[in-house]
Amino acid sequence: MWSNLPFDLLAKIFSFLSPDSLARARSACRRWHTCAKSYLLTSSWPQHHQPWFLALPIRNRGQCCYAHNPITGNWHMLSLDFFPVPVRPVASIGSLILLRSTNSTILQLAICNPFTRQFRQLPALNITRTNPAVGIVLLESGQHGNSLCFMIYVAGGMSDAPRGGATYESTLEMYDSRDGTWQIVGSMPTEFAVRLTVWTPNDSVYADGVLYWMTSARAYSVMALEIGSNRWRELSVPLSDRLEFAALVRRNGRLTLVGGMLDGGGACIWELEEGEKWVLIENVPVELGMRLLGGKRSWGSTKCVGSDGAIWLYREIGSGMVVWRQVEGNEKWEWVWIEGCCFVRGKTVQNLIIKGVLLQPNLANSSCLLSN
Repeated sequence: MWSNLPFDLLAKIFSFLSPDSLARARSACRRWHTCAKSYLLTSSWPQHHQPWFLALPIRNRGQCCYAHNPITGNWHMLSLDFFPVPVRPVASIGSLILLRSTNSTILQLAICNPFTRQFRQLPALNITRTNPAVGIVLLESGQHGNSLCFMIYVAGGMSDAPRGGATYESTLEMYDSRDGTWQIVGSMPTEFAVRLTVWTPNDSVYADGVLYWMTSARAYSVMALEIGSNRWRELSVPLSDRLEFAALVRRNGRLTLVGGMLDGGGACIWELEEGEKWVLIENVPVELGMRLLGGKRSWGSTKCVGSDGAIWLYREIGSGMVVWRQVEGNEKWEWVWIEGCCFVRGKTVQNLIIKGVLLQPNLANSSCLLSN
């Protein structure tokens, strides 16, 4: 029966497989391999699956990362020995990871697909910068066929001053994956350039035409850039002087803030509604929060990453993660505990400090990784 299925029907079945299951199916026979390969090259796959959590060691020790399959609950090790230079993760872009080189203080970005082992360095910026804020705008695939299209914004940072020394850079640069070039597209107040350089991690969130960054100086606040008008503004943060940890994520298309209180208090989740009003929508369950903190009364080393359908709170790779995710086929959300990665195929995994990203694994070659 399986050998007589039409290619389009077989491809539809393949679209419901997780990446690891699809890889095994491709190796079953020549016909399945041909079908899976041709389907991957012409489809916006995957669209039926939860994103995978990738844990990338901050120091890139051993040139590998660890991937959690949300369907089976298993951890896998992915080799990163194809990286030509030492890098650190910045964020995910669909099925890709944005990276920055660590062999220089000057910002140099690259993109990779850890599942297909593709890597490409992006062109140099027009202005050399150290420690700027980086933001990502993922364009809707429907507007550009099945190709992954995105823009990367670089704001602030330190650059060379005309008379020597260094100065805060007040220009805004944008990389467009559709033409592969950087352009200077605007400017910002010097105060914003300082805060984006000194107090802003690389994590950004794009929602409703606005790119947001969290500034980590207490009290916390949010820097916002309206993409269409290049207008900058600042947003307040709820309980900003009482938060020990705060991060921005996107949930169901809305800007969402996750924060943990000082002195081991609880953690809360807010959403930004019309009129730039923060509304409390959820509290992290006390027992899960205490389990995540491991008996410590501090949220200081907690990190957070999110997608439209899930929010992950984590620390080191072996300490376990707290996840708030949408129930498949349902509008309800549930809290779950994900065991950390302590063993892979019987081998002990060192409990490293990590940067987590959520991405949709794709086994197809990406055009933006093939172009020069």
